[in-house]
Amino acid sequence: MPRYTGLMADVRIEVRDNGPYRITGRATILDSKGDPLRGDEPVALCRCGQSPVKPLCDGTHKRAGFQSAPRP
Repeated sequence: MPRYTGLMADVRIEVRDNGPYRITGRATILDSKGDPLRGDEPVALCRCGQSPVKPLCDGTHKRAGFQSAPRP
């Protein structure tokens, strides 16, 4: 796997089985206006569509019974 240099080299996006996308590293997530959402690390992005704080995950996928375990 090639290793890239620069800011994005330290960013990792993990697709969690039955859960959110988990982003670690120096990444800036912007809203539709271009404003940063938050600077915390790690950040979890909703995949189930049920979170009231979308695009952030708040754990609602567990109560909603969301299931997804994609494999390439």
